Parts: sequence; C-alpha cells; structure tokens
Amino acid sequence: MINSNLIDDFLDYMKSTKGSSENTVKEYYYDLRVFVRFIKKRKNLVDDSINFNDIAIEDITPEVLESVTKQDIYAYNAFLERERKISNRSKFRKISSIRSFYNYLSKKIEIINKNPLIDIDMPKFEKTLPVYLSLDQSLNLLKTIEKSNIKPIYKKRDYAIVTLFLNCGMRLSELAGINISHLKDDNTLKVIGKGNKERTIYLNEACVYAINEYLKIRPQIKDDALFLSMRQQRMSNRSIQHMIEKHMKNSGLDTNKYSVHKLRHTAATLLYEYGNADIKSLQEILGHESVSTTEIYTHVNKKALKKMVDSNPLSKVKEK
Repeated sequence: MINSNLIDDFLDYMKSTKGSSENTVKEYYYDLRVFVRFIKKRKNLVDDSINFNDIAIEDITPEVLESVTKQDIYAYNAFLERERKISNRSKFRKISSIRSFYNYLSKKIEIINKNPLIDIDMPKFEKTLPVYLSLDQSLNLLKTIEKSNIKPIYKKRDYAIVTLFLNCGMRLSELAGINISHLKDDNTLKVIGKGNKERTIYLNEACVYAINEYLKIRPQIKDDALFLSMRQQRMSNRSIQHMIEKHMKNSGLDTNKYSVHKLRHTAATLLYEYGNADIKSLQEILGHESVSTTEIYTHVNKKALKKMVDSNPLSKVKEK
C-alpha cells in the first residue's frame, strides 16, 4: 500500500495486534495520507507547485512528526472543514485516526517524546438517534417472510436470520460468520465480533426454534457454515443484505431508511424498552467496547418518557 515503515508498521499493528478490520485499516491509511501531506505543505517541506494529492508521504520522519504542535492539529481540523467540506462527525473520526497513530508512536514503539494530540479539543457533533423498527414493523417483517412464496429451505433460513438479528442484535459480519459448531447445547452461541473478540450470545426460545426448523431442512454438507446460499456456500454479507432488503420491501418498509444494521438497532431498542436491560448488560449483549456507544439507546424510548410524565399525579389538574 505504501513504503513508509512508520505508517506500514502502524497499520500492521492495528490489524494484527488490535484486530482492526481490513476496511478500518484502509480508513486509517487514507486519514494518515491526507494528514502527512497537510503537515509537509504547512511546514514548507514541499514545493508549492506540487499538487496536494501528489505530495509523497514515504519520506516522513519521526522528527517531522514530533515537530507537529497542537496549533498544527487545530489548523488541520480547519483544513478538513474548509477544503474538504466534511462534517464534524467525519472530522472527529479522522482526527481520532491521527490520535491513534501518535499514541502508537509515543507509547507503543516510543520513537517520539511529544504527542500533540494529548488534551486536544475534538470536533463537537450531535449524536443522532438510531433508526429502528417498531415492534409492529418487526412482527410484520417476520410475518412477510413466513408468507413469502419462496422455497421452504430459503423461507426457513431467512426467517431464522431475521429472528437472530431482531432478538440478539448481532452485527452483519457476526451473523454471516456463524458456524454450526458455534451452537451450544445450553442454547448459547459463540460469535466473533470487532477486533476478533469472542463473546457469548444467549438464544431465546424464538431463536432456538427458528434455527432448529432451518437445520431440519438445511443441506447435509460438510461445510460448517450455518447459513448457506443457493450454491451451498456460506452466505456473504452482501447476499444477506440483499435478501433482507427484498423482504423489507415486501413488508412495506422503505429500504432507503431501513437496512440490516437497523435490525441491530431494533434489537437493542426492544431489549432496553421491554426487557428492563440495564446499560451494562446491553453493552455486553451488543459487544460494544465502550458503554458510551450503548448509552444512545437510553434516549430512544420516547413513549416511556411520555408515560412517565403522564403518570405525574398533577398531570390532570387543570385551572377551573
């Protein structure tokens, strides 16, 4: 990808040690590439006639990186807004990439002594509430699959997949990666989440039933993958997305608004709203590294908030 030992080694570290996905590693690379070009231009290390996108980054040195100040970081933030026209949310992610890089340089391999990202003010952005299906929409989606005119094997498979999404809140990659050997006799399931972290998911009655119904007619082949495609191979992320989009459309859902990931949001919201799940338990179920990621689901239950306000004994007292 690039000949820079510093950046290459950092990307290898993120992938092999931290367990970052291929896509995440690519995003780190893109972010670092823009940052290094900006720094070299800002510090007059390249000729002004050179196009920004043609600035080489292979020769970046620890000395140059250590010379970066907080002022340079804030200038980079302004550059992202002014020149790249990106949102604060995107700026936050890009500067987070730079912060991870500097943490690696200063703490993990200790080749620089100064980290300009310490105590830096990060771009502020509004956290948007997750989009999710209502309970009725969820039931209707399952009913649509149940009544669909497709072969029984695919009907049972699709029903089991959506049931798992709606009840367990797993990620798309986690569901696609399920093997039959991951299913345990105590009705638990082992999944591999972000960073190759393994966690146990507890299957409720609906999940156990849906999986068992599918296994009754699943092709008897040696492949350990639980969910198989028409070619009797493990279903890919994209094939699962396409299948669910089709059922969503048939159930009357707008696929521009709802997606596979929204089923994960739906499970989290239903668990919090109806299951009396505390935030730490929900964090473990969803496999979030930080509880701050999970806390967004504490803000989505507007009905409960209205009910709480309406329950005030003074709520019906009116002026006479």
